[in-house]
Formats: sequence, structure tokens, C-alpha cells
Amino acid sequence: MATLHLIPANINLNFISRKKLFFMFSCLLVIASLGVLAVNGLNFGIDFKGGILIEIRTQGPADIGGMRKQLRQLDLGEVALQEFGEPEEVLIRVQKQDGGEKAQQAAVAKIKQTLGSDVEYRRSEFVGPKVSQELFMDGVMAVGFAIIAILVYVWFRFEWQFGVAAVIALTHDVISTIGLFALFGLEFNLSTVAAILTIAGYSINDTVVVFDRVRENLRKYKKKALPELLNTSINETLSRTIITSLTTLLALIALYTLGGAVIRDFSFAMIWGVIIGTYSSINLAVPLLLYMNLQRSDISQSGDGKEAVSGQTP
Repeated sequence: MATLHLIPANINLNFISRKKLFFMFSCLLVIASLGVLAVNGLNFGIDFKGGILIEIRTQGPADIGGMRKQLRQLDLGEVALQEFGEPEEVLIRVQKQDGGEKAQQAAVAKIKQTLGSDVEYRRSEFVGPKVSQELFMDGVMAVGFAIIAILVYVWFRFEWQFGVAAVIALTHDVISTIGLFALFGLEFNLSTVAAILTIAGYSINDTVVVFDRVRENLRKYKKKALPELLNTSINETLSRTIITSLTTLLALIALYTLGGAVIRDFSFAMIWGVIIGTYSSINLAVPLLLYMNLQRSDISQSGDGKEAVSGQTP
């Protein structure tokens, strides 16, 4: 039975020779992302700018789409609904209203009047700016700690050069994702932070796979020139990387088109994250090793390797 190969087994694309082009593109992407972020800022969601939280329970499975349409007609600004545990339980989030406590109470009264008396109102509370600021800082710290933990993990698993290259590529992915949200004005909330952390995990997984092949080839080909060795490592893992990314994208595209408004921004961030994470693993993280003073003596010599094609070691 014939096997389907999306990528030829003997493919030999020259990624390393185009490293300057890739570096230039990545630098422009990061600068553009930071520029858009400085000009447009982020469209913070209720989690990060405060608002009203109402938890309700319906008599049967909630018609979230119908309720969302009703509440948006009240002209209260941003309104978000999501299932909260059971199909009958719904969490309603409404942006902070202009005015003091009376304005918030008036908004809650409008919502209750619109939804009617058949709905059980379990709780109604206002998330103030202090709590929102704490949530935002917690989100920033979560991303920062994740990047530091990845640096330590890659450092101990490989060498410090691999860790630095991985973190540079990872920071590139995170900044470009945030820039994308600033460019399109997408809502930036706790779900977005979760998406960024997921992107970080996906990206580093791809990077570690290629790094592992680099380390294996450093043991195997002791005289092959480093640029050629890095390029060989990328090509040997290219089929796995592309197939994994494509299958992940198929699932994410289905979530984006069929998952509804609640997870659309999350799915959009993940789609971009898979694309940019795959790009950075191949075209950024590995070529950066050329500038990290990577020494073959730093790599553990456990296992006997066979010397292959000789070449000048840079």
C-alpha cells in the first residue's frame, strides 16, 4: 500500500542561506507589532477594564445566541455571554457603564427586565478597576514566568545557546500575536492570555523537535560545517513539522468557523500562533544558533557517532 508523503523524504531546501532575509522579516514584524501596539493600544475586555458580572440559570438549555442578540439591543456596550458549567447556566459580562454605582445598577435592571422572570439570577456583581488591573498584571506575569521556565527547560535539556535562541523566537511569536490583536482591535482578555500561553507551548514544542535533531547531528557528523548541519536538521524534521501544523490548523479553523463568537478570538489567535510558531522554529530559532558561539565540545558525547561528510567547521 502506497504511503502519502506531503513532503518528499529527500527534500533539501536551503533555509540557512536565506537567514538574513528571515531575520529582516522577523525584525520588521516585531517593530510593526510594537508600533501598532503603541498607536492603537489593546482593546481590553471586561476582565481587564472592569464591568458587570451576572450569573443566571435558565429552565432548560440556554439559548445563548438569542440572549446575546437581545442584550446587544440595550446599547450597553460590550456584552459577552458564555456557558458556565451546565447548559442551563450562563455568565453574562457587560462593560463598565459611564457613571457611578447607580449606572451599573440601572444596567443590571435593564438586563433583568429584558430576560424576564423565568430566569434565575444567581449573582450580580461589579468588577472594579483594581481587580481588573490585578488580573492584567497576573496575565503579564503568567506569560513572563512561562518564557523564563521555557528558557530554563531548554537550557538544561540542551545548552544555554539553545535556550537563548528558543526564547528569542518565542518572544517574537508573543509580540507578533499581541500586535495582531492591536491591529484588528480584537478583544484582549484572559482567554487571549490563555491563547498566548498555548502558542508558547506549541511553538517551543516545534523548536525542541528541531533542536533535538541538531544535537543528534552534532554528535553524528563531527566534521560537517555547522550551517550545513543546521540545514540538514531542519530538512530532516520538516515533514513532521508541516504535517503537525496542518492538522492543528484544520482543527483550529473548524473551531473558528463553527465554534461561535465566544471562542472566535481565541481560535484566531491560535491560528496565527501555529503559523508564526512554525515559521519561527524553522527560520529563526535554528539559524540563530550560528550566532550563539555553539561549540561541538559543549554537546554531550554520549554514544558513538559516525563521522560523515567533512567540511570546514566555522
